[in-house]
Amino acid sequence: MMKRFILVIIMMISTFGIFSFTSNATDAKKTSYASYYHDKFNGRKTASGEVFDNAKFTAANRTLPFGTNIKVTNLDNGKSVIVKVNDRGPYHSSRALDMSKAAFDEIGNINHGTIPVEYEIVD
Repeated sequence: MMKRFILVIIMMISTFGIFSFTSNATDAKKTSYASYYHDKFNGRKTASGEVFDNAKFTAANRTLPFGTNIKVTNLDNGKSVIVKVNDRGPYHSSRALDMSKAAFDEIGNINHGTIPVEYEIVD
């Protein structure tokens, strides 16, 4: 009887450990590259149904839910900006974010096509 009790306790601890690991993994900081939208996309609908505006602080990501706010930090200069995910993309495997031109310009130089970034979900 005591062996079963100990086994149940070990299983419960293991289950809680796995649960806490998986729930924190989605909140972790991630590093990748970011690019920005070309002006030709102004006025077009995004995947979320919003009209794209290069002057707003928005971004595209392949997996994050629409409306998610993320803090994006340029790894070269430490500057950060908060953007809202409202589109899907980028469709290039080396990048995780396509940012509006205004957001990209806030933390980087638009004369460079991509910048190394770290991003995390914020409330």
